[in-house]
Amino acid sequence: MDKRKIIEKPVSAEYKRFKNEFVSSLSSSTLKLQSAIDKIMLSSGKHIRPLLVLLAAKACGKVTENTINAAVLLEQLHTASLIHDDVIDNTKQRRGVPSLNAFFDNRVSVLVGDYVLSSALVRSIQTGDLRIMYIVSEVGRALSEGEIRQLEVVEDIILDEDSYLEVIKKKTAMLISACTEIGAITAGASDELITYCRQIGEYLGYCFQIKDDIFDYYSNLNIGKPTGNDILEGKVTLPLLYALRKTDGDDSSYYLQLIENKDFTPDHIDELILFAKENGGIEYAELKMKEYRDKVVEIMYKLPQSDARDSLIELADYIIEREK
Repeated sequence: MDKRKIIEKPVSAEYKRFKNEFVSSLSSSTLKLQSAIDKIMLSSGKHIRPLLVLLAAKACGKVTENTINAAVLLEQLHTASLIHDDVIDNTKQRRGVPSLNAFFDNRVSVLVGDYVLSSALVRSIQTGDLRIMYIVSEVGRALSEGEIRQLEVVEDIILDEDSYLEVIKKKTAMLISACTEIGAITAGASDELITYCRQIGEYLGYCFQIKDDIFDYYSNLNIGKPTGNDILEGKVTLPLLYALRKTDGDDSSYYLQLIENKDFTPDHIDELILFAKENGGIEYAELKMKEYRDKVVEIMYKLPQSDARDSLIELADYIIEREK
């Protein structure tokens, strides 16, 4: 049994039900929209977020009907954000397959993203829990803020770690935090356990995004985007940020000039990647990721002992050890 199956084991029946519900949650009589939905389902990812919802609920008590609803709506929210991100970044590939806007024009892609987002909001109302509705609404707002903040960082060439972490929090960590927090809420957990779960999700979000950013510095990885794609889009992530800070002065001036001029030719991207690697950028990013992982595990041990809690700990390791 592979590691992922071991992680899923405490909620295997519930996870199977989530997958069935997610597939049936989106449908339309409009032919073009249904065609887009079919493509979304074919390129559906690893479903880590709904798995977190289920495991958090189980670790705090039990999976309920609202837990399944929450797992579906949070995956819908995540899917909508990816569709919109691909339009904004003009990305033509997602998880190794053509993205939605590679098949349709941006108008259709944006409208499909809006449809999926609206479906998530409808399902959040169906939970009948104002706390869940509030969290989902806050996440939706944070995703938009995070995207705009990232555009500001790129346009103004803001090269500091705090701004980088601010973008990560809004674009990635708040959604993952919502998954674990809402999972606990649907299980009827105490306020203390809900707080722990919210913190667990936030730190896992930092781990997840830093790992994704590290991937961008390597080739021959089946991750669905070309090496150096972040740099090409003007996104200076943690490995390069650290290298620039460490070599502040004459040694980094050449690379700073490339970034400031947005002179991202293939050769210059290769140079920036090599510069980050040779100056400890990857090692620093991995260290920060592991620091967040250690914070996650420390808080996880405050949850009641259970197979679900053990799976959450395994999932933290899975996130930082994954190869795509």
